[in-house]
Amino acid sequence: MYYWDGQQWASTMSPDGRFRWNGSTWEPMPAMAYPVPYYPGRPLQRQPTSWTQPLQIAVAARYVASGLYGLTLPLWMQGYMSAVMQRSLQQQQQAYPPGQGPPPGFADMMNSIVTGSIWIGAVIGLAIAVVAIVGAARRWTWAYYVILVLLGFTLLGTVFNLINLAAGGALTSRQPQPPELTRIAAYIFGAIDAVLFVWMLVALVRRGPWAMKRIS
Repeated sequence: MYYWDGQQWASTMSPDGRFRWNGSTWEPMPAMAYPVPYYPGRPLQRQPTSWTQPLQIAVAARYVASGLYGLTLPLWMQGYMSAVMQRSLQQQQQAYPPGQGPPPGFADMMNSIVTGSIWIGAVIGLAIAVVAIVGAARRWTWAYYVILVLLGFTLLGTVFNLINLAAGGALTSRQPQPPELTRIAAYIFGAIDAVLFVWMLVALVRRGPWAMKRIS
């Protein structure tokens, strides 16, 4: 790369770096392959679309309504559940031999357990509603899939209610009928959940969770 010119070391390369002096002639420098540095790009991100905010509002409104309704449900269902419990106890009483039966206070204890279970279910439903509302506001991906699954289960219950309605209540004729208000609410929420389930499923297939498209 260098030679001694009698006074100092001089470079054998031409000023443009394309040739090298071998002592008698200029030789072209061989092309050198330099590794190209790799800079990883930013990961793909999702951006909201025109469907995102309306979908968030719809999901949040649905679970606000269901949360408030769930808090009042024990007041409507307590009498119905007590009737179901009394009927079950009467059937068990008939199965006992004559002169025998459940111990004293058994019916009151079971009614207390049923009442506590109803309120526990209401609290759990309220917690689910709060998580769904926060998930919709923050656009959590995992919350989207959980809400979609929950709506799918609700849709199955709606199909059963419609079949029972078409059959004139034959599927539940042997059971005490719940209050009319709860049945009306079940049909209203069933219709809302069916529309919301289809909308969320179409948004997931066409755009992604919360209708957000993935872009670079």
